[in-house]
Amino acid sequence: MTISLLCAIGSALAYGASTLMQAVATRRAHGLAAVLTPLVIGAFVVDGLGFVLSLLALNNLPLFVVQSIMASMLVVVVVGARFILHARMRRLDVAAVVVVIAALVLIGLGSGEQPAVEPPASFERTMLVATAVLVVVALVAYRSGPGWLLAAIGGLGFSGAAIAARASHHHDGIWETVWQPMTACIVVCGIIGALWYLRALERLAVGPSAAILSVIEVVVPGAVGVLVLGDTIANGMLPGVLVGLVLAISGCIVLAMSPANQAAEGEPAPNPEPAPA
Repeated sequence: MTISLLCAIGSALAYGASTLMQAVATRRAHGLAAVLTPLVIGAFVVDGLGFVLSLLALNNLPLFVVQSIMASMLVVVVVGARFILHARMRRLDVAAVVVVIAALVLIGLGSGEQPAVEPPASFERTMLVATAVLVVVALVAYRSGPGWLLAAIGGLGFSGAAIAARASHHHDGIWETVWQPMTACIVVCGIIGALWYLRALERLAVGPSAAILSVIEVVVPGAVGVLVLGDTIANGMLPGVLVGLVLAISGCIVLAMSPANQAAEGEPAPNPEPAPA
């Protein structure tokens, strides 16, 4: 469990670091020029590392644990923005960081190492159909859908990728794991998650967008993992895990609305002081 837990934490750190790297780069250049900078290219590499680490974590940890840790990347973004981007960090943000860390401890205590099990016989077919439906809804909503819907679609995309990744690990051998229907779900859902979340940021402030994304990424995969994929909670720890999940989600929502997160995502933080007369 220790290695898998470290992989999950490393993945959250990588995603948070990538966000900060892109934030710094977009302050130096814009448009295609920013995409081609070494800092952004490096951020994409770090993103890839984070994705690989998340796959390794899902090999032996239930979805509700991994996804909660992944959502805590907002801790990295907000704290990092305070020191790297000199963004304002409220006392409420500091409290939220403490709450999220405490919540992750509670969630971790409620789960031991749980290697992925073979999903129900109809699960692969269900995932393929669900992915196809998500693609249709995403395409319809892309042009004129409201920001909250685009953020929700992005969250469902990332959720689908995580669920498919957890379900794919029951195969023996690397090639059997790669060449299977779940791989298509991981790729397609991951693309939808990334592109539609970016689209959401064009129509909705980063705070609400990140909050919607975080809640869906924790709740949907966690529920599917427990109800369908055999993820279990340690005896007597259900209340603690539920409290931990509520605290983690609440803390992530607060951090998503933080001025520091807005600065890291490229949205100007509001000035807390009134303008001089």
